[in-house]
Amino acid sequence: MNKPLTPNTEQVNRIFTNRIIIFGAIILLGLGGLILRYGYLQVYAHDKYTTQADNNRIKLISAPPSRGYIYDRNGIILADNQPVFTAMLSPDEVENPERTLNLLAPIFDLTETDITDILARLNKAKNDPVTIKIDLTEAQVAQFSERKPFFRGVTIRSKLTRSYPYDELFAHVIGYVGRINDKETKRIDKDRYAGTDLIGKIGIEDYYEDILLGQPGYQSVETDAHGNIIRQLDTKPPIAGNDITLSLDYGLQKVAQQQLDGRRGAIVAIDPKTGDVLAFVSNPSYDPNPFISGISFKDYGDLRDDPDQPLYNRALQGMYPPASTIKPFEGLGALHYGLREWETSIYDPGYFSLPGDSHRFRDWKRGGHGSVDLKKSVVMSVDTYYYKLAYEMGIQRLHDWMVRFGFGEQTGIDLPHERSGIMPSPKWKKETYDKDWLPGETISVSIGQGYFLATPLQVANATAMTASKGQHITPHLLKSSDGAADVKIISKPDGKIDYNGKPSDWLRMHDAMESVVKNGTGRRIYTSEYRIAGKTGTAQVKSIAQGKRYDKSALDKRHWDHAWFSGFAPVDDPQIALAVLVENGGGGSTVAAPIGRALFDYWVLQRHDDPILPPTADELKAIKRQKAFDKAMRDALRDKEEKAQAEQTANAAAQ
Repeated sequence: MNKPLTPNTEQVNRIFTNRIIIFGAIILLGLGGLILRYGYLQVYAHDKYTTQADNNRIKLISAPPSRGYIYDRNGIILADNQPVFTAMLSPDEVENPERTLNLLAPIFDLTETDITDILARLNKAKNDPVTIKIDLTEAQVAQFSERKPFFRGVTIRSKLTRSYPYDELFAHVIGYVGRINDKETKRIDKDRYAGTDLIGKIGIEDYYEDILLGQPGYQSVETDAHGNIIRQLDTKPPIAGNDITLSLDYGLQKVAQQQLDGRRGAIVAIDPKTGDVLAFVSNPSYDPNPFISGISFKDYGDLRDDPDQPLYNRALQGMYPPASTIKPFEGLGALHYGLREWETSIYDPGYFSLPGDSHRFRDWKRGGHGSVDLKKSVVMSVDTYYYKLAYEMGIQRLHDWMVRFGFGEQTGIDLPHERSGIMPSPKWKKETYDKDWLPGETISVSIGQGYFLATPLQVANATAMTASKGQHITPHLLKSSDGAADVKIISKPDGKIDYNGKPSDWLRMHDAMESVVKNGTGRRIYTSEYRIAGKTGTAQVKSIAQGKRYDKSALDKRHWDHAWFSGFAPVDDPQIALAVLVENGGGGSTVAAPIGRALFDYWVLQRHDDPILPPTADELKAIKRQKAFDKAMRDALRDKEEKAQAEQTANAAAQ
């Protein structure tokens, strides 16, 4: 049997010692690496990692400015700022934004479209907080508060948002603000809009966006690991946007809206001494408040598809044949070119034919008006007088004269998207249709028909220039501005219309227009309490064959004539000039003129002693509750009808 080997103690000791040395060396090398790394972090990279650490606990929060308030000329607030609860999401604190939003959906009533929109904004926001929902209800705030620990990076803040207390009354002139979209994101200065989700979309809110917006500030705060604010470190206060006062009058605007209730049309009233726009109404209108936080697709679709087009700004963008409202301006053109004197008479047999042409351009009065001078042509709105005048004047001179009253070009009002209308000329027709001008087209233009199209704003402005004896007026809404931003204020006419006739011609035209109301086509609105000058107009919508008579009862209502009235008052001291258009209203003298009289009455007789004032806060709440109830009932009835229709269709298909 072999004996066990005796270990070599010396060899074992040597191996153990070597291992100790190796392990010692490894430990020393590790310690050396740690020391070097520590020195690198503490000395060389100290500033870098100090900044990163501070960024984890110190946040720079944008402080958006308060948007400037908008008032009417009497200090009545038309665009307010109201504090609302707003849910915000900080991208740098949320690992999975999509999952977070899906969990928040039942709390904040978020749709799939809402979530898609928020995710798109998060992708572009970098680390800036993004709005999830504006104007949370108390119930939504309470539900979120119970679950807040599960939603790191989601906070609820109290923010100011826009509010329009009078709903549809000023919608087409004030406009509204809405969320900044992709197209706007590319063009705006992101620093100016830091912390702000809203931008002026249309109307005054859009036109004066730069001065209403203000300048943002910031807050530097320290937060804990959950993003909760521990303390405030530094603050730069925001600069509020300018408050602006408009020339609009709440009472006159209310009268105008009430007069157009149930009708499609527009009213514009201007102070002929200053160019101040006193009323600016397009009807039907809409409530701008839902657009602030984002109107639903269903509600927007209802507005967009409404055959009465409530989103369409008829006063600014509606282009209509101005009809006989242009006759006073055209008559002044006859004097300017020396083609007529006041006493020059023509004979009106009830029609006019171009030389060598048998076609008859008929006067509105069968049998004609006999002997007609310039005053009578305005008072009785004699078409034949202007047929002959336009033939002698020619379309080019007629064009050159009428553009001096603002036709065929923008008036320059401080609103975006104004349309210029059409004051035709041979050059315009060639460029538009590549065709030559025809003599008969001049005849149609002479009575505000044919290619001639104008906006209610243009007709009102031309009437204001006539009332001011030829002063050139740029209509404007801004009356004053209070704040840090500078803005140009227009307060008076900006020149004279180039006119070669006598200065007294303007007053004689005032007299002719006053006679329209005293004993002419506008006599239905005559009053002895003050003096009114006016001109009625009836614009043909559907052409009538030669020799036929206009039969209103045989036409669809949307083919009825448009009703016009323009005028100013008091004649001896004009304070208000206006234009009234009622789409498919029929006769200007029977429909549009009484509306003009109602506005004159308020402005001249009532506003000083018994002004129309807005409802109280409680009354306003009651009105809004009633409107909400009425809308809910209409929606429920429509849904019921749609469901019944669907069932009827399904049953028919099954059979």
